[in-house]
Amino acid sequence: MSKRKKLLIIVGSITLVLLLSVGSYALYMYNQVSDTVAKMYEPLERDVIQKELIKDTMEKKEPINVLLLGVDEREYDKGRSDTMIFASLNPNTNKILMFSIPRDTYVTIPGRGEDKINHAYAFGGTDLAVETVEDFLKTDIHFYTKVNMQGFKDGVDAVGGVTVKNDFEFNQGGEVFPAGEIHLDGDQALKYARMRKHDPDNDFGRTERQREVLKAALDKTLSFESFAKVNDLLNTVGDNVKTNMAMDDMRGLFTKYQNTRKDIVTEHVSGYGEFIGDIWYLMLEDEEVNRLRDRVENHLNKG
Repeated sequence: MSKRKKLLIIVGSITLVLLLSVGSYALYMYNQVSDTVAKMYEPLERDVIQKELIKDTMEKKEPINVLLLGVDEREYDKGRSDTMIFASLNPNTNKILMFSIPRDTYVTIPGRGEDKINHAYAFGGTDLAVETVEDFLKTDIHFYTKVNMQGFKDGVDAVGGVTVKNDFEFNQGGEVFPAGEIHLDGDQALKYARMRKHDPDNDFGRTERQREVLKAALDKTLSFESFAKVNDLLNTVGDNVKTNMAMDDMRGLFTKYQNTRKDIVTEHVSGYGEFIGDIWYLMLEDEEVNRLRDRVENHLNKG
């Protein structure tokens, strides 16, 4: 056999082994991801009716609204939604409109009357939390993602920590957070995101830090350096995240809506504090509520 043929056989064999290895790993990862998504999947009661409508919306590449809930769930305690972030993805303008709804916001909770918006989750779980935000903003929520903040620190550790830019020095939970760019491990990130009492903007400042940490964690998760840690990430996500997005929904969001991440537009919810009895609430003027609703509607229609 000529040297040329031997070389072609060797190269071909190596290529075949590599292709089989990559293919096997890809199949393994697909199965791992599928198992994790199945573990995360927790549909809303109404999804039985609305699933086909949402599927049709995605196929037409129409805007999709997502609610991110950060909850403190412990054994025997459902907890409350300390973080509520509304995000609207418009693939026609490649923009995301995103803002945090402060947990103390005084709203009408369907079937429960007026109360703090974060109590909706305590009263009726994810279903009532989603319904309350829909009623507040007068828009549809297509998907939700619920993150257990107690387990969130495991996710931050799984990606090797996150880097954030801190506006001012403060102490929280026995930890000193200096001003400037700082790197946080999971425990530090949770403390950093929870600080409120020392912030001149109170809950507004805290929601901004929570959003910053979540964005930094997402960017780190999608980075190349996190590829080798994918199993740790999948285990952490599966244990601490619930969503009504099935595998096909996630695939659709990735293929049709991924460019919306290029331009994230944020809003700030403005209100004033007021005691009703001995409980403090964040009150919003009608003009502010209408402004938010108009902002969402304009984003959905024009961007």
